[in-house]
Amino acid sequence: MERELPKGFERGPMQGHRVIGEVTEGLHRFLMDGWKSDAPPPRIEEDISFVPKDREEVIYIYMYRLAANTALQNSKRWREARVTASLQENAGVEQVFYERPPLYLDLYYMISVHSKFRSDAERLMGWLLLRLHEATHLLYRPRRYLLPDGKEVDSLGRPWTVDNAGEEVVMEKVALAMVDDLTVGDAINFFTIHEAPYRPYLTYQARCAMEGSLIASPGATTIANRPLESTREERPAHERPGGRIGRAPLRSKQKESPFGPHGQDFRPIDDDNNESEEE
Repeated sequence: MERELPKGFERGPMQGHRVIGEVTEGLHRFLMDGWKSDAPPPRIEEDISFVPKDREEVIYIYMYRLAANTALQNSKRWREARVTASLQENAGVEQVFYERPPLYLDLYYMISVHSKFRSDAERLMGWLLLRLHEATHLLYRPRRYLLPDGKEVDSLGRPWTVDNAGEEVVMEKVALAMVDDLTVGDAINFFTIHEAPYRPYLTYQARCAMEGSLIASPGATTIANRPLESTREERPAHERPGGRIGRAPLRSKQKESPFGPHGQDFRPIDDDNNESEEE
């Protein structure tokens, strides 16, 4: 059952469902842009059971799983979006948009190569390692927002284009790193299921964020849940402004009086036995 929005709120179109496909396309494009050799570029294939009949070299890129990034867990509460757009009927009046925190995902890719000769395949594997080692990111571009009325804007409310890159524009980044995620036994089973010959492989992890739809809300007055200035003095010393319990006040370091009656004229006890022996 879909959650209903309050009266006066408007939901925009889904805007982050194409991120996974864009990451895969970005990986393909990054490899092809780095090919500087005079030899024909290798063919990128997603079907790992494909075997060319001639001397064509093939790079297999297959996304075999995706998982939620548990290191960046977030709540599902609505928050104010980073996009700012002005209303057309009221120039200069900014409309407030809300969104849920993004869904952070880890995409896992298995990359392998094929060539007629094993030495050529190993050479191509070495080029892949060095090329992907230089990849600090796969995507780094201005963030695109889809408003409830269907318009595409950036974080500043301007019409969205790839060239709208500036210091104040929210950028979107997809990182890439080589990981040891697939064991040899699992890889053998993976090739066997697809009826493909076993090939040396690499596993890479791409981290991306899937954004949900924007929610446009009417203007409202927000009241902060903070104590007034006149009531701050009445707050206990161990209570923080947000209501949480802080550090308790430390005890004073005054010298405590000893337990029991006070003595006077303290002096060591004379040892009469020692004095008699010395005499």
